[in-house]
Amino acid sequence: MQGRAAQRRAAWRLAPEPRRIPPSAFFDRAMRFFRLDASGGCETLRAAGTAAVTSCLMSDHLLSEYIGSLLGSRRPGFALPGAFFSDARVFAADLELIFARHWLFLASEAEIPEAGDYRTYQIGPYPIFIVRQDDGSLAAFHNTCRHRGSRILQQETGVVGAKIVCPYHRWTYDTAGKVIDCGPGGDVTLARGLQLKRVHLKNLAGLLFVCLADEPPEDFADLAAQMTPYLDPHALPRTRVAKQIDLIEHGNWKLTIENNRECFHCGGHPELLNSLFHFLGDISEDALSQEERSVYRRYEAARELSLASWKRAGVPWERIEVLHGRQTGFRAERLVLEGSGESMTADTRVACTRLLGSLTERRLGTLHLHVQPNAWFHFLSDHILTFCVLPIDRERTLVRTTWLVHADAEEGKDYDVDNLTRVWVATNNQDAQFVEETQRGTASPEYVPGPLSATEFMVDMFHRWYDERMRAGLKV
Repeated sequence: MQGRAAQRRAAWRLAPEPRRIPPSAFFDRAMRFFRLDASGGCETLRAAGTAAVTSCLMSDHLLSEYIGSLLGSRRPGFALPGAFFSDARVFAADLELIFARHWLFLASEAEIPEAGDYRTYQIGPYPIFIVRQDDGSLAAFHNTCRHRGSRILQQETGVVGAKIVCPYHRWTYDTAGKVIDCGPGGDVTLARGLQLKRVHLKNLAGLLFVCLADEPPEDFADLAAQMTPYLDPHALPRTRVAKQIDLIEHGNWKLTIENNRECFHCGGHPELLNSLFHFLGDISEDALSQEERSVYRRYEAARELSLASWKRAGVPWERIEVLHGRQTGFRAERLVLEGSGESMTADTRVACTRLLGSLTERRLGTLHLHVQPNAWFHFLSDHILTFCVLPIDRERTLVRTTWLVHADAEEGKDYDVDNLTRVWVATNNQDAQFVEETQRGTASPEYVPGPLSATEFMVDMFHRWYDERMRAGLKV
């Protein structure tokens, strides 16, 4: 089995695992940031999780009132104040009130394809893993041994047998998380009833979401009901990973999300604009420049051709827009593509000749899905792109991009990896630069938030969602 796992990881062309900042490093920085020490009443800061950090800082520095005042200073229709990107107190609250309480996208089914396969993740101070069980189902657990707390699965991805063994003292669990052995000479009766703590897991048509809260948001069922008809035609459970790349952006996670939620900057993405029209939302032709009107005429003609293809394929395309006003905000829309309208490639044609599922129409554009707070997706006729965003520290963010193709597609015959990935590799690198420069600029004492343009409406919706969720968590 190990040989099979090694071959699969090589086929995925996984980038090297990024060096992750351990939670203790963040807390050390937080202490230095506020010049705190044990005498200041925060002696538990280093040893505690984010919840304790937040509680401690709320006690000593009235964190709730402080962040409430920051939220109150936010002007609707304007960029966020700089403290939201650089302040350690805000970051600690983000981890606890956003990432520990909402549904987070982590992976697709194809990343954990066979019984015994697992993947590990670090969400703020929470190490967790997802494993495919012997019956083919998927389960998520906190990656913390019930003996003395060691991480159990210590590689990013791998394969376990019928047992999951902690390498520290050999405590052993079955794939359902139950303690079945307490190591050499250990008395298993002492661990009677103990099992790994489960993490809530939902599978949306092959997309895996987790929630760390004891009581997760209940609106995921509504998301699934609305989105399943959109996603099913692309048959994500019948795909495999063609490539996966981890990129660290040197900016706060909110800047990463903001950057994705608009195409006002898309002039900086020449490769992407080969296939993507930059028109999003409702378009007022009167507001367009002469050059934009010429592009818009081309867009209208392409939309007519695309609509005919969408109808023949029987795929839904109507926009769904509920990015705020609920716990699990999301937006979906099938977008028209430039050129041949087939795929997000340099020549706008399919990158994989083996289409997804039972699709026969190539010109399906891209089904664009955003889910708050940490994901976006592109579903095309020939491949699927997933983007997972996880904060590493307040000024570094992991962006994991995964390209999925039909499970039976053959590299070198049905697709070329470079052609499949070239556009988004370039786009991600460009976006990383935009995010890094914005992080540096918003940290300036002279930074003053400026007005958002009409094309940045999804950035404003993200701000509104973030404001709602922070206020709900802080009760301010």
